[in-house]
Amino acid sequence: MVMEIAPGINQVKVPIPDNPLGFLNCYLVAGKDGWLMVDTGWHTQEALNALEAGLHQLGLVFTDIETIVVTHVHADHFGLAGKLKQLSPQTKLLTHRWEWALIESRYIKFAELQTQIGALLHKHGVPDSDIPALKSASMPVLEFVTITMPDEPLYGGEIISTGVYDLEVFWTPGHSPGHICLYEPQNQLLFAGDHILPKITASVGFHVQSGDNPLGDYLYALQKLENLPVTQVLPAHEHVFSDLRGRIQEILRHHDRRKEEMRRLIEEQPRAAYEIASRVAWDVPLIWEQFPSQHRRSAVTETIAHLEYMRREGTVTRIKSGDQFLYKANIAIPLP
Repeated sequence: MVMEIAPGINQVKVPIPDNPLGFLNCYLVAGKDGWLMVDTGWHTQEALNALEAGLHQLGLVFTDIETIVVTHVHADHFGLAGKLKQLSPQTKLLTHRWEWALIESRYIKFAELQTQIGALLHKHGVPDSDIPALKSASMPVLEFVTITMPDEPLYGGEIISTGVYDLEVFWTPGHSPGHICLYEPQNQLLFAGDHILPKITASVGFHVQSGDNPLGDYLYALQKLENLPVTQVLPAHEHVFSDLRGRIQEILRHHDRRKEEMRRLIEEQPRAAYEIASRVAWDVPLIWEQFPSQHRRSAVTETIAHLEYMRREGTVTRIKSGDQFLYKANIAIPLP
């Protein structure tokens, strides 16, 4: 199904089977010499068929796509890119340089990355019995990715011109180190990827490829978009919405509440991130023991991201205990 956002700018819903997100919102932007696609969906026949049907509804075929911009290389955004390049070899693929750097370690030579993730999880208190399942929790997505390498890197600040519309690249790390958003000033549209979603909050986890303060990066990236003149936000999931500033404020309050909840959990005694994560009131109708491995790993890495952000704020101290880390809330000293 195709939805017109503005003349020559359309949304195609690409199904993500057996996934609570339901769909990836792919966007198609008209150009003089060919169209631009923002995100692809992951590689299943159902997704490919839906994308082909959407193109057909616009009178297009795969070879009419001149450029694909991938907001980040998570499987549901990048997975079909390789297949589309096979069907249309002249199509250019663009993504941020940091995302380009992740493709090999995540989708080709991933054994070393799994070992590093296992070591990180151990360091933050994950029981040894749980580590094998958690460190390999993302492996099932490999079957939904047809690998290809980008043709050109992006860094942020570029203007991608289709000859009809100009799209400004904003580097918005946090959910992924090289996540980007695109801003179209003529209609004041923000192609937001997973950075800003209308209902759910993007997962921001600390891991071996995230940098040392991914939550800090994410919150800063939110704030640098806050004053853009935007009439509609075009997210990669859920639905198009209009109140960018209001949604950013909601997300900032969410993270403030989560930080305070974690701080209270470590007021009395130091705890490891795994134990803290197991006590957080996550927004899912499951108890901790029922969390699937992928959800449990995300909860732990998100907890580490919050704790490391608070450590940089000076509200939390990290303590070495054997070969593991514990976190303790700092006691605020009242001013005289």
